[in-house]
Amino acid sequence: MEKKVTPYKDSSLDKKKQVEQMFDTISGNYDGLNRVISLGADVKWRKKVVRIVSERNPDSILDIATGTGDLVIKYATATKASKIVGLDLSEGMLAVAKKKVVENPILEKINFVQGDSENLPFEDNSFDVITVSFGIRNFENLEKGLSEILRVLKSNGLFVILETSVPTKIPFKQGYYFHTRWVLPLIGKLFSKDKVAYSYLSESASVFPYGEKLNNILSKIGFKEVENKPQTFGVATIYSATK
Repeated sequence: MEKKVTPYKDSSLDKKKQVEQMFDTISGNYDGLNRVISLGADVKWRKKVVRIVSERNPDSILDIATGTGDLVIKYATATKASKIVGLDLSEGMLAVAKKKVVENPILEKINFVQGDSENLPFEDNSFDVITVSFGIRNFENLEKGLSEILRVLKSNGLFVILETSVPTKIPFKQGYYFHTRWVLPLIGKLFSKDKVAYSYLSESASVFPYGEKLNNILSKIGFKEVENKPQTFGVATIYSATK
């Protein structure tokens, strides 16, 4: 990442601890605010990720930065995987996720784990598919996190990223900057318990390497068949790679 962005600029905590604190604070209204901020487009993007994953017919799936568990819940119903793990740094987000799966037999195969993406608590070659949705830009050390993902991904396994990106064409580029610099932080201040969280999410998205830059980083780490597909005029991108 060209510029290190942290949620709380006056905090003495490292980025990882700051991110954990931030998501613990906003976990209760995270889902609703996401729908508003993305104008509902994030639901459509996640559906595409689920389709990509289900076409792979995986038996084991790991969703990193799983947040409130939306993706792993969809994997449980859309695939025949016997092992589905949702990992997140924030216990607050996982508490919301666990409430969604209580007393639902279909979702019993989901296991939620609090853990660090840069030190994954799994053996080498553990998962057929690994996904990260709107979480990879929160890694403190991007290359270390990607190396860990490569380690626990099985040979010929699939890695899928869904992340924000910056449109390159007029007028979408201008509209994106207006939305992220002014609208997103304003919504966060009005409706979130954490007044700086959505400013951080906006700023971190603007400096994160996307498109070919992220493709090159994935290739450098050792991933193969790296591809990226921009979504909704380029405001988000779905990346796929194999081991």
